[in-house]
Amino acid sequence: MKATLTLLATLTLIVGCSSSEPAAAPKATPVRVSEAGTGPATPAISANGLVASRDEMRLSFKVGGIIRRIAVSQGQEVRKGQLLAEIELGEVGAQVEQARQSAEKASRDLERGERLYADQVISLEQLQDLRTQAKVARSQLGAAQFNLGYSAITAPRDGIVLRKLAEEREQVPAGQAVIELGARAGGYIVRAALADREIVQVKIGDPAEVRMDAFPGRTLPGTISEVSRAADPRSGMFPVEVRIDSVPLQLASGLVAKLEIYPASSRAQTITYVPLGAVVEGDGDRASVFVIDQNRAKRRAVRVAFVTNTQAALAEGLAPGERIVTDGALYLEDDELIRIVADPAAAAGSLQSILRGSANAG
Repeated sequence: MKATLTLLATLTLIVGCSSSEPAAAPKATPVRVSEAGTGPATPAISANGLVASRDEMRLSFKVGGIIRRIAVSQGQEVRKGQLLAEIELGEVGAQVEQARQSAEKASRDLERGERLYADQVISLEQLQDLRTQAKVARSQLGAAQFNLGYSAITAPRDGIVLRKLAEEREQVPAGQAVIELGARAGGYIVRAALADREIVQVKIGDPAEVRMDAFPGRTLPGTISEVSRAADPRSGMFPVEVRIDSVPLQLASGLVAKLEIYPASSRAQTITYVPLGAVVEGDGDRASVFVIDQNRAKRRAVRVAFVTNTQAALAEGLAPGERIVTDGALYLEDDELIRIVADPAAAAGSLQSILRGSANAG
């Protein structure tokens, strides 16, 4: 009996001690949060294009001939008035000399005719013919001298040589482009083409964003500067030009660019935007986000209107300004206790947090 009483006393003491220990608090899941923003109610127009100098000039000789010298190389910067290329002057010089001799002879003939007419040796009609011949000869001399002046190509403004389209000792006809020059002062544009359903939305002045694989992670602001209202007969697409508003990079003609154009019609109405990482359990246009309610994450159903490269546009279910979970949303349950962190590496599901969990488990 005494042993039984001792055992009961021991059990009572153990139970009492156990009931007095506090229950372990639930562990909060580390997450990052952000506020829902706003954006256009329709998606941006995406297109690919090529970067080009805004003012590109194809320079040529006024007369044909054999290229004597090309004084610049491709990619070279040049100053206004700098010699770029010249042709052999033998033929052009001979034409100038021939025209000069003809003009001098016509002038002498006219002087002699004036005297003969004063002596009434020739008629007024003959004198007028001599005057006409002298004018024609002077005009031919002027034309020959003009051609001589354009037997060399000089830079019409400061710029950079984009392309050499001919080589020295090559024979070129009059007007054939020899050098393509891009003016630096004019800046850069992106030439692209849009489909018919897109061109009707775009107007001059609409904003755009320019991205290039050559400069990963950089986004340049742009503005629609030209909109064609006639389709290219070869492709059926409508050409547009986007002026790059700020050029902090060393751009070059021919770079491939990706455009995001935001028409004015799409900016007339706005809807809620959230980072893609905040959207979970997508099924068609239905998905969920976790909204912050004090220190807990509440699951809320939303309807997705469309998705961009980095964000999801929500047609309903969430208002701008509400705080939602971004990093770590995939690892949450409804009404789960959370702890907001600033470091992406500390959020649930990050590689660093997984490695730490593995180390603790080991």
